Amino acid sequence: MKKILLLLCVLLSYSSLKAQETYTVNGTELQLKTEVNGKLDLLWNIIDNQYRYFIRTSDNKITELVNTRDDNDTYQEEYKKTLENATSGLSAEKVNLTLPSLITYLETYNKSQDSNFTSTHSKSKAQLRLSVFGGITNSPFVSNPDNVKTPVFGAELEVSEGKESPRHSGFFQIRHVLEDKDKFPYSTTELSLGYRFRFIRSRGFNLFADVKGATVNFSKSTIPVAADGGAIALQEVSDTAFDVPFIFGIGADIRVSESSFITIGYNQLFAVLLDNQDNFSTDVTVGYKMKL
Repeated sequence: MKKILLLLCVLLSYSSLKAQETYTVNGTELQLKTEVNGKLDLLWNIIDNQYRYFIRTSDNKITELVNTRDDNDTYQEEYKKTLENATSGLSAEKVNLTLPSLITYLETYNKSQDSNFTSTHSKSKAQLRLSVFGGITNSPFVSNPDNVKTPVFGAELEVSEGKESPRHSGFFQIRHVLEDKDKFPYSTTELSLGYRFRFIRSRGFNLFADVKGATVNFSKSTIPVAADGGAIALQEVSDTAFDVPFIFGIGADIRVSESSFITIGYNQLFAVLLDNQDNFSTDVTVGYKMKL
């Protein structure tokens, strides 16, 4: 289990890395990331807990964008003049010394100089996907001596970056497990928040792993209790439980139209903070997912 968690951490860390190179600026060697690459480049990094930004011209001259304060504690906004000089007068009046603002400004300039320039920072809204699903489960984290399978159904709202095949997404899920009154008198309604990572992704097919980080379960079960005279009676017990179980599962999305998918899930494979009750997971669902 530790190896699986370590692998997931490595994958997530790797996916967020940006290439860094060493540059000499005013006699000082700095590790900088290239954020915009065109006629005028944008370089930056966090150095000594401060965001520092630089532009690089086509002759490889690197100039820092600065915003110092005078004796009256007023910002001088020298970076605006530096930008306008480098872009032959493109107004920088509304540019802030922040990464998003600088990206927009420099990409606007690069597009004006090169019709073939392509932005790598296209603005996109969050994407919402709604799914409904159903299947069977043996409730592997609940005592189930006969390994009885019962129906499960639910719905999910997934939120991701606005890409065709996003790698990362979060989700809110509600699912209900039905009881079998004779063989397994247990039912629960679960609300959960989770994270999903697509390690194989294409336009038509995605394979992913997900983890539920927080759950609330509203459960009902029927248990035998001792009654007067030594008799055994059945009693219905209700329970509400909040957990941070880190329940892992895998699944796939298969595109069936421009905006909809068939989704398959093999859920509740294992949990970091819940004990398996001697039954390996048989929690399989099939659903329909659509973009909103």
